[in-house]
Amino acid sequence: MLIPGIGTQLILVQVGFLVLHGAWRYGWRAIAVFIVAGIVIINILENLSVQTGFPFGHYHYTGDGKIFQVPWYIGPAYLATGYLAWIVATTLLADVHRNSPWLTTIGTPIVGAVAMTSWDLAMDPSSATINQWWIWENGGGFFGVPLVNFLGWTLTVYLYMQAFALYLRSRGPAPSATQTRTVSDLQAVILYAATTLSFFAAYLKGDRITVTDATGHTWQTSDIYQTSILLAVYGMLFLALLALLRIAQRHSERPETPKSRCRQLTQADPAHRPPKHDLRVPRFIGGSIRGFQL
Repeated sequence: MLIPGIGTQLILVQVGFLVLHGAWRYGWRAIAVFIVAGIVIINILENLSVQTGFPFGHYHYTGDGKIFQVPWYIGPAYLATGYLAWIVATTLLADVHRNSPWLTTIGTPIVGAVAMTSWDLAMDPSSATINQWWIWENGGGFFGVPLVNFLGWTLTVYLYMQAFALYLRSRGPAPSATQTRTVSDLQAVILYAATTLSFFAAYLKGDRITVTDATGHTWQTSDIYQTSILLAVYGMLFLALLALLRIAQRHSERPETPKSRCRQLTQADPAHRPPKHDLRVPRFIGGSIRGFQL
């Protein structure tokens, strides 16, 4: 089965990455907190919004495979991308660990929620208005999607990221080594950027037709595809670029060790080479060792 707007292969890769990368970086118990908090909060607010319109607006899902009113794949899909957005946020601001300052504990979830909503901005119009995997019953100004949807997702992602951050601050691991973090950050940031490939594929392969939303408003699919590309480039890819630059900056600012400093001085000026010691065995000359009387 094809998971709408995401693809089976991509969501499996991202969920697998979430579990393995998260366990390696934070430990199994901590990443279990992230997964449970995310699944519970996402599904509660999704079902609440389908029934009441809060916090995303009035909409309903099409198709089968639902848990109550929400398809089973929505939680894992948004959670997996949310984890990538979390790592982008820790790279741009700071990771949360035991006894982190409150600025980091609150600020990192806020940045992560915005990075996650950047993905939804590029994805939602084509998934809802073109493919109609969910229907916005009252339409909306952003190609049939209401403004409140994006505000609702920012709130939702912030809530489960904040729960995770609070756990890390009280029971999380100690700060990891810079070299270990660099590798860990690079993996997640690259995968976050790679998520935009689906938008480029839709732009290149999608049909250029006119579609109609639930309120009867018509939209051009070419306009939706182009807007998704613009949002992907100047939203997600820009955030990924900032994160990569931050990783490179952090790597270049690593403190020098005495060994690396000595190597740099030797390469710059051979005069700094340490003296070679004469370890030759002394020769006996006339009943004495040269320079010393027996």
